[in-house]
Amino acid sequence: MYQYDTHDQTMVDARVAEYSDQVARRLAGTLSEEQFRPLRLKNGLYLQLHAYMLRVAIPYGTLDSRQMRMLGDIADKYDRGYAHFTTRQNVQYNWIKLEDSPAILADLASVGMHAIQTSGNCIRNTTADHFAGAAADEIEDPRPYAELLRQWSTFHPEFDYLPRKFKVAIIGSETDRAAMKLHDIGIQVVKNEAGETGLRFYVGGGMGRTPMIAPVIRDFLPPLQMISYLEACLRVYNQHGRRDNKYKARIKILVHELGADEYRRQVEEEFAHVLTLGLEPPPAELARIKAQFADPGFDPAAPDAIDLSDPDFKLWVDQNVHAHKVPGYAIVTVSLKPTGGIPGDASADQIRLIADIGRDYSFDELRVSHAQNIVLPHVKKADLYAIWQRLDAAGLATPNLDLISDIIACPGLDYCSLANARSIPVAQKIATRFADIGRQHELGELKLKISGCINACGHHHAGHIGILGVDRKGLENYQLLFGGSEGADTSLGTIVGPGFTEDGVVDAIEKATDVYLAQREEGERFLDTYRRIGTAPFKEAIYG
Repeated sequence: MYQYDTHDQTMVDARVAEYSDQVARRLAGTLSEEQFRPLRLKNGLYLQLHAYMLRVAIPYGTLDSRQMRMLGDIADKYDRGYAHFTTRQNVQYNWIKLEDSPAILADLASVGMHAIQTSGNCIRNTTADHFAGAAADEIEDPRPYAELLRQWSTFHPEFDYLPRKFKVAIIGSETDRAAMKLHDIGIQVVKNEAGETGLRFYVGGGMGRTPMIAPVIRDFLPPLQMISYLEACLRVYNQHGRRDNKYKARIKILVHELGADEYRRQVEEEFAHVLTLGLEPPPAELARIKAQFADPGFDPAAPDAIDLSDPDFKLWVDQNVHAHKVPGYAIVTVSLKPTGGIPGDASADQIRLIADIGRDYSFDELRVSHAQNIVLPHVKKADLYAIWQRLDAAGLATPNLDLISDIIACPGLDYCSLANARSIPVAQKIATRFADIGRQHELGELKLKISGCINACGHHHAGHIGILGVDRKGLENYQLLFGGSEGADTSLGTIVGPGFTEDGVVDAIEKATDVYLAQREEGERFLDTYRRIGTAPFKEAIYG
């Protein structure tokens, strides 16, 4: 994995010193809140309903055990003993004191971490496939390109004040594990008919109040031209994006209003100009970055068989362990969704335990997934049982990956000042209603996502079942959406009908799963059955 060099570390340390001075002036009263607000947001510090929230960047979701352990230590020292892993592969602390925030950033900087550009109208943390570098179906590890993108975008003076926040995702296979087409820009590593590796660009996706799936803007681009093409895409957006209406300021609105063909024409015109400026890094720099993502020292003699005689262990392996590109190894997903728990939360002790397991069994490498779980990317199959035992003892071995209780949820009205309704209690009630793991496995893959407001931080548009919390005359109300998907077959969910109370939406979901079980054909997921039979049978069962 990539290690910060002297330049990176100097940059991060300088930002900590600058921010420390800003906080001191705010506490002394020489900076007003109006003056301080844009400064703290540039360092990931939000003022939520009850306290400050700090969002920490985890570029493309990759970190080592030292960094993971620091996240646990910060949770103990400065928060309430836990941290929240997010759909942007970041981590958030919800109970931060302003006077402690410089010390937190200093602690993060000591392990090569920061909160730079985790807020504001800038290029946010780039996300990537959490199986990158390990997946058997991968064309090429996309993280070197994500790292190059991080270096290009950090403190980019031209794009520091975009019309709106800007999010990029990159994947390296046909399987989309990063919701790429629902980003402002999605980049996919592909091969052309000649067998050459290149990049495909999708531009203009997003969720929120106007969800859109990004169209292809460039089908194939030589990898060494990535920075110039990104520059062109952002320049067209920066020039024409709306600044008079924040609800129409995202690039998806621009691409929609111009049309994909016209946006593409303007980007290609700007791209031809940018190529003359020599913005691309030399090939040696990309080679230097790629070298830091070289495969670890895999054991070619690692046994490929797994003893599955323990039924509980087998259940976990079947659900939470995936194929690795190297025989004798596996990819492990650690679920942060125990029954009745808060999706994406982990205690300080659990975080430190996962750090130790990553150090001992996964070549000191961990990943945060956009589904709010933790991934151990390179695990010997021979070590799986020992890992499972340690996770199980800590309440981290729930075998529910991609099942109905593996819920993505935003913090909702319990924390967020923008939310209309609570997300966490609904997620907990659904997980409890479907607590029986046998029942979950009978239902199979069923991705459920909850947002507490239209901003869609819980990705409800992309859920096989999505839940949107709204305000109905001062009461929390929950709308159901069916048919969303974030994968290669990306689709947007459709609202089924009138909303429900907190308990009513749980009942409605149970009725929907009953329809699915009664109507499904061999091999169909919930999503497949819904697409085949449509909304009507579900509406009839839910509304009567």
